[in-house]
This record gives sequence, structure tokens and C-alpha cells, in this order.
Amino acid sequence: MNVTKKEYEELNKSRSPKSKLQKTLPKAFVAGGVICAIGQCLLMLYRYLGLEEETAGLAVSVTLITLSVLLTGLGLYDKLAKHGGAGTLVPITGFANSVAAPALEFKTEGYIAGIGAKMFLIAGPVIVYSTVAAVAYGVVYALMK
Repeated sequence: MNVTKKEYEELNKSRSPKSKLQKTLPKAFVAGGVICAIGQCLLMLYRYLGLEEETAGLAVSVTLITLSVLLTGLGLYDKLAKHGGAGTLVPITGFANSVAAPALEFKTEGYIAGIGAKMFLIAGPVIVYSTVAAVAYGVVYALMK
């Protein structure tokens, strides 16, 4: 079947679901805001309990990652993401979910071939490219200094 680029674009446009930005954008904003507000509350709690600013920040990150992985394991994070959209993917919780979800999906294949091999299926490229970008930024920074 030979289809021109213009015909393909028209077909794709007619078959693609219509975006509901007026509905999804506020939900994503609220979901991301709630996650960030939880993080801020945790930071204030850890500071109140006597942790220094930097240590409290690390504790917040670990807590949010742990909660995200726990909610992913219980099947609740997907339900939250269904309504919160991109708001649940941007913070650190979304990254933790993207590591935990494939690991859980392939656990029946064993610890090495399943969990170990598939854990970074989604998050792997993010880790690789962010590491490369950090190194490149470091080199540029060192050269400019």
C-alpha cells in the first residue's frame, strides 16, 4: 500500500484521539503539586525532628522513592497516574515507578533474567543520557573555568 506523506498525516489525524487539554492539564498540575506538597511536608517534618537541611532533603527523596515503589507494588500508582497524568511522571516518584513497574512485570522470569534484566527497561535510557549530559556539562564547566 503506497501512501503519500500528506495522506498518512491526514489518516493519522483522523484516527488519533482528540486531546482533552482543558481536562488533563489541571489534573496533572494538581497531581504534581500534591506530590511536591507531600515532599515539602516531609522536609518540614524531618527538619522539625532535628535533621540538617541537606540530610532532611535526602530523607525526603528516599521517603518519596520508597512510597512510590510501595504504591507501584500494590498497584495503586498506576491508578493515580491514570488520573494525574504527567503530574505523576515528572517528580522523583515517577522515576521510581518507571524502575519498579517493569521489574514487577517480569518477576515471573526470575531474579536475573526477569527483574535484573528488565528493571531498567524504561528508566535505562534516562539514566544513560542524563549521565552523559552531566559529564558533558562538567567538561564544559571545567573548560570555561
